[in-house]
Amino acid sequence: MHIDGEIKKAGEARLSVFDHGFMYGLGLFETFRVYNGHPFLLDAHMERLEAGAEELGIVFHYERKTVEAEIRQLLRANGLQNAYVRYNVSAGPGDLGIQTTPYLEPVIVIYMKPLPAAGTEPVQKDALWLQLRRNSPEGRERMKSHHYMNNWLARQEIKDQPEAEGIFINDKGFAAEGIVSNIFWRRGNTLYTPAVDTGILNGITRQFVIQLAHENDYIVEEGYFLPQDIKAAEEMFVTNSIQEIAAVRALGDYCFPSHSAARLLHSRYQKEREKQ
Repeated sequence: MHIDGEIKKAGEARLSVFDHGFMYGLGLFETFRVYNGHPFLLDAHMERLEAGAEELGIVFHYERKTVEAEIRQLLRANGLQNAYVRYNVSAGPGDLGIQTTPYLEPVIVIYMKPLPAAGTEPVQKDALWLQLRRNSPEGRERMKSHHYMNNWLARQEIKDQPEAEGIFINDKGFAAEGIVSNIFWRRGNTLYTPAVDTGILNGITRQFVIQLAHENDYIVEEGYFLPQDIKAAEEMFVTNSIQEIAAVRALGDYCFPSHSAARLLHSRYQKEREKQ
């Protein structure tokens, strides 16, 4: 891994027990894929990270050349061309107690693990409704932060089905998102996806897929939808930066008869993976 400018073996990396990312969850991260040495949608991921850090009072400034150099260095150290990357910014050490002044010395950790070369067809998976409700965001909008208890508890709920994606409903009863994904479904030429105001993470892949959908003449409606709205759909798919676009075979006992939008959007996604 890469920690504060140095390559370290995983067992040799060290963080202070006074790091407020550890003590109070004051940290943010982005996960993205590297395809043949190219970090996909890097600017979008890192600009979101920078904006979140500013909201948390963590002084972090994104410089593309620096981040690209760090990733290349870590790819070489691990002998990889295709990889999963987690770029993590933690607040850094502080005194006991909640701090109101800016964090001037954040700790940057880049994690990396190998991934196989990306496929030419979307992954297919099953989904099911979670009993656990999606918690409300800690601030005005959900950030990709160290606050992951809700997701962890959700994964425990479906641990006997490790390949399935659990789908959250929020506290008002609206469909929200997956444990590690955003959700879409299609009726006719319209794609539906929950609005960011439902408390979901505004995923970078979600945003990119909405862009691709518009470019391919789909209507996209973001809004407040009940679980039964999805049962009227012809197809469903989920998105995240590692799985890309995954077609959903079934949600609970309801099977989707089509994967046409998922296949089309995935084919367009493929063409962009080493460009953006």
